[in-house]
Amino acid sequence: MACLCRYGSSVALRLRCGGGARGGWLGRSYSSREAGPAHPDSNPSRLLRDKSEKERRQRERLAAIHAENARGTACEERQMKWTEKEKIVYSIPTKPGEKKDTSVPLPAGYSPQYVEACWYAWWEKQGFFQPEYHSRIPHAVERTYSLCIPPPNVTGSLHLGHALTVAIEDSLARWRRMQGCKVVWVPGCDHAGIATQAVVEKRLYREKGVRRQDLSREEFQHEVWRWKEQKGDEIYHQLRKLGASLDWERACFTMDRKFSSAVTEAFVRLQEAGLIYRGHRLVNWSCALNSAISDIEVDSVQLTGRTLLSVPGYQEKIPFGTMVTFAYPLEGEEGEISVATTRPETMLGDVAIIVHPEDPRYTNLHGRHARHPFTGRLLPILTDPLVDPHLGTGAVKCTPAHDPRDFEVSLRHALPRLSVIGGEGTMTELCGDWLQGVKRFEARQRVLDALKERGLYRSTQEHAMLLPLCSRSGDVVEPLLKSQWFLRCDQMARRAMEAVDDGQLDIIPSFHKKTWKNWLSNISDWCISRQLWWGHQIPAYRVSFPGSCDKQEQDDSDALWVCGRNQKEVKRSAAKKFGIPENLITVTQDTDVLDTWFSSGLFPFAMLGWPEQTPDLHEFYPNSLLETGSDLIFFWVARMVMLGQELTGQLPFSQVFLHSMIRDAHGRKMSKSLGNVIDPLDVISGVSLQRLHEKVQEGNLDPREISIALEGQKRDFPRGIPECGTDALRFALCSYRCQGDDINLDVGQVVTARHFCNKIWNAVKFALGALGDQFEPLPLQEVSPASAVDRWVLSRLYHAAVECERGFEHYDFHAVTVAVHSFWLHSFCDVYLESVKPVLQTGSTEQADSARQVLLLCVGQALSLLAPFMPYLSEELWQRLPRPAGQEPSYHSISVAPYPAPSQLAHWNSPEEEANFLFVQEVVRVVRSLRAEYQLTKARPELYIQCSELRFREILESFSTPVQALCRSGALFLLSTLEGAPSGCAVGIVNDSCQVYLKIQGLVDLQKELAKLGGRMERLQAQLDQAVARTWVQQYEERVPQHIREENTRRISSTKTELERTQQMIENFRSMLPERD
Repeated sequence: MACLCRYGSSVALRLRCGGGARGGWLGRSYSSREAGPAHPDSNPSRLLRDKSEKERRQRERLAAIHAENARGTACEERQMKWTEKEKIVYSIPTKPGEKKDTSVPLPAGYSPQYVEACWYAWWEKQGFFQPEYHSRIPHAVERTYSLCIPPPNVTGSLHLGHALTVAIEDSLARWRRMQGCKVVWVPGCDHAGIATQAVVEKRLYREKGVRRQDLSREEFQHEVWRWKEQKGDEIYHQLRKLGASLDWERACFTMDRKFSSAVTEAFVRLQEAGLIYRGHRLVNWSCALNSAISDIEVDSVQLTGRTLLSVPGYQEKIPFGTMVTFAYPLEGEEGEISVATTRPETMLGDVAIIVHPEDPRYTNLHGRHARHPFTGRLLPILTDPLVDPHLGTGAVKCTPAHDPRDFEVSLRHALPRLSVIGGEGTMTELCGDWLQGVKRFEARQRVLDALKERGLYRSTQEHAMLLPLCSRSGDVVEPLLKSQWFLRCDQMARRAMEAVDDGQLDIIPSFHKKTWKNWLSNISDWCISRQLWWGHQIPAYRVSFPGSCDKQEQDDSDALWVCGRNQKEVKRSAAKKFGIPENLITVTQDTDVLDTWFSSGLFPFAMLGWPEQTPDLHEFYPNSLLETGSDLIFFWVARMVMLGQELTGQLPFSQVFLHSMIRDAHGRKMSKSLGNVIDPLDVISGVSLQRLHEKVQEGNLDPREISIALEGQKRDFPRGIPECGTDALRFALCSYRCQGDDINLDVGQVVTARHFCNKIWNAVKFALGALGDQFEPLPLQEVSPASAVDRWVLSRLYHAAVECERGFEHYDFHAVTVAVHSFWLHSFCDVYLESVKPVLQTGSTEQADSARQVLLLCVGQALSLLAPFMPYLSEELWQRLPRPAGQEPSYHSISVAPYPAPSQLAHWNSPEEEANFLFVQEVVRVVRSLRAEYQLTKARPELYIQCSELRFREILESFSTPVQALCRSGALFLLSTLEGAPSGCAVGIVNDSCQVYLKIQGLVDLQKELAKLGGRMERLQAQLDQAVARTWVQQYEERVPQHIREENTRRISSTKTELERTQQMIENFRSMLPERD
C-alpha cells in the first residue's frame, strides 16, 4: 500500500500515455504541459495545472535541500542532539507468555529494553486483545468496535508510514477496549500481486540466475510462497514490536483458502449481476512485466525538456521530452498537413487527422484525405469541436489503439483501431516487415530516418511533458488495446456518493468529501485483470465444444466465456447455456489474475468469514471505522464501499478517517532510493549508520540509486539513530497534526518523546517511594483532597480527561497527546510533585496522608490516560501501584482497566482553584525571573510578598506551601499594606496590587550589579530619547497614523516605567553597600 497497503489504480481507469499531437483537444489538450491522459475530474486541465505547480514547488524545495547539502551547510537544528543512554536489560528468567516480575525494584532510569520485555507475549496469552475477553471486564458495555488494519504488502518490511497507521489505530482500539467496548481489530497481509512478483523475480535472478519464464507457473508460485512465509512473519513481528493489540487468532492473508473463496464468490456474483464483462479496451501496460497495471503502479515524471533515461531492455539511454513535427501528403493534390507528436513510432497506427471545424487554416481540407507514407492508408481529415486550434499546428494525429483520448474520438467517428505495438514492446506485423519485431524506441529512430528520406520530417523541439513510468519495473508505460475483464462502476459509484451525501458514511477530515464526489462522479469502468502468475486466478473459463465458434485467434473478446466457482459448475452452466451435453464441453481457465485491489476491496467483510454468515460477520459487520492514509481514498476506500454495498447490501463501515501522509524532516516523500525510508524497529531499538548502509545494500535498489541512498543516510543520520523505544515512537507519531498537511517527521521528535518517558518514569518512581510500605490506598470515590493544591491538581486531571475524550471522539490525536503531556509535565511533575515534597517531609500526618492518596490517584489515572499511546510504560508502572486493602485486583492489566471518564471525575472540577492558581503561577514567574536575573541558582533567599487586596493575600495563604516550594525560597512572609519590606531586597511587580521582595543582600556582588544597572540605565535613556524625538516631527498628529502614534506612546510609557524601576534597584543596591568610615 502507498501508506500501509500497496494497492492499485484509481476507481476510474485513468490511462497514462507519454505524449500526443502538438495540436490538442480542448479541456484535454496535448499541450506542452500535458502528456498524460484525461483526468477523471470535472476540470482536468485545472487539476493538472495544480498538480504540476505542486510538483514544481516540491522540486524547488528539494533542489534547495540538495544545494544546501552540497555546500555542507545542513541546518544545525535538523541534527539530532542525543547522547547514548545506558541500556538496562530485564534479566529475570520468564517463559514466553508468563507475567513479568514487577516485585523487583525499578531500575534507576528508564530503559525501553527493560520496560518492553515480556509484556506483549503475556497480553497475547491472556487474550486481552480478543473480543471474547469482553465478558470478563467488570465495566463492560454492550457496544462493539471493529476495524481492520490496512493489510501491509507481503513484499517487504513496515516503514514509518505503517507505524503511524498502527499508532493511530491501536490508540483507538485500546481506548475503546478500556471504555468497556467489545473490540476486534483484525490483522492481515496483502499478497500484492505485481509488487511481489517483481520482487521475487529480481531475487531469483540475483540469487540463482533464473528468470520466471524458466520455471513453470506452479514452480514460480512455490518460490513466492516461500518469500511470503519469510516476509509475512517479519511484518507480523514488526506489528507485535509496535505493541499493536491485534486479534492474531483472526489474522488473514489475502491468498488464504477462505479469503480466496470469498474472492471467487465475489467475482461470480458480480458477473452474474451483469457488472463484470470482458472487453477490448485501452489499459496501462508495462511491457517489462507484460501485464496491465493500475494507476498506483504508475509514476508520472515531469520532464522540462530533452532528457535521457534508462529503459529496461535497452543498452543505451533513450531520449524523451522532445516533440517531432512531420507532414502527411494530401491525397489527390499538392500540399501537406503537419502534425506533431512525442511518440513518432505510433504514427504507423494513425487512422485520421482531426482539426477544429472553425479553424480557417483547414476549412478547405474538411472531408479530404491524407496518404500515409509507409502503409499507403488513406487518413480522413475530420472535424471535432474539442480540438484546440491554438495548440501547435492545430491538427491532431489520431492513434486510437495507443492513446485514450484518440480511442474516445474513434468511438465518435467510427474509426478503426490499429495496434502497432505489442505486449512485449515490439512493433507488430501491421507496421510492415521493416519494423515488425523491432523494439518500440528503436523503431522510433527508424521512423524518423524514414520520414527524413521521404522529405516529410519538419523539426524536433524540446517539449515539457509528464512521462509515465511503471513503479515496479521502471519501464515506460504504454497504452495498449487489450482484451481484459472490466467491472462496471457507475451505479456503485452513485450509491457511494449518496452514502456520503445522506450522512450514512462520514469521511474525516470533511474536506475529502468534495474530492470523493468529484472523482466518483467521473468514474470509468475498472480493469480488474492482470497478466501475472501470482494472485487470484480469474474464475472465468473459455468454453469449447464441437461446432463452437471460438474466435480466440482473431479476437479474444469474442471467445465463449463462462464464469463459475469451479470447473464442474462451469460445465453445468455451459451445458445449460448452449444446450450441449457436459461430456462434450472442454473448459480452460483464464490464466490472468485479478487486480490486487479487487481482493483488498473485500477485506472488511471477507476477513469476518463472508460469504458464510458467520457469528463474526453478524456481530462485527459493518465495521465501526476504516482508518488509512489519505492517498488511498479511491484506490482502496472507495472500492471497499462500492463492493461492500453491492455484495452485502450494507456499507462496510460508517466512518472513514484519512490521516496525512508522512514525509521526511525535509518534506521529501519517503523513498528507498533517497535512503529516507526508516524501519520502525530501527527507531525502537536504535541502529548504527553502518547497519543502515547495509540494509540499503541488501535491498533491491539499482546500483545507481544505492550511492544516493547511502549519501542521504549519512547526511540525515551521521551517528545512526538512538534507541527510543516503542512508546516514544507511538507517542511522537500521534503528536503530529494528522488531519491536514503532510507530516514532516523528524526522528528528533521521537528522541524528545523518549525524554518524556524518562520524566514519567522518575515521577512514578518518586511517588512509589513517597507512598511507603505501610500506605493503604483508598478507593477512588473515597479520596478527598485536603489542600488547595490537591484540589487544583485533581481539577487539572479532570480537564485532561475531558480533553482526551474530546480528542479521541474527533480523531484529534494531537489534542489528546497535548493534554496527556501537559498534565504529566506541567501539572503533575513541575508543580504538584514539587509542591507536595515539603508536605510529605514535614507536614502533619493528616496532610501527608491526604497528599499520598491524591498522589497515587493522579499517577493511576494519568497512566490510564497515557496507556493507549504508551502501552508498555503504562503497564510496567501501573502493575506496581498498590491496590486498596482487602480487594483482589479486578483488572489484571491496564489495557483492560477503565479509561478515566470525565463524568466520574467531574466532582473534582474546581474552576475557582484553577483561577486562583493562575495568580500563584504569576507570582512564581516573577520570583523565578528575579532569581535568574541575580543568578541565584542554589540559594534559598527569604521571600516577602505584599498584597493590597485581601483576595490575593488569601490565595497566597492557601497556596503558601506550593509558593515556597516552586519559588525555591527560604522563609515566606505575607506582608500587609502597613508592613514594609526589609532592606536588601530585589523587587518584582506581579500586578497593581501585588509586589514581591526577594532578600538578596549577601547573595550577590553589589558592585558588579550596580555596574550592570548603570549600563542598563544608559541604554533605556537612549531608547526613551529616541522614542520622544519621533514625536517632535512637524505636524506629528496630522502626518503620523494613529496606530503608530499609539505604539510610540506605549513605548515611551513602558520605557519610563523600566527606567524608574531600574533607578529604584540602583538606590536599593546602594543602600546595601557598607558605609565608609
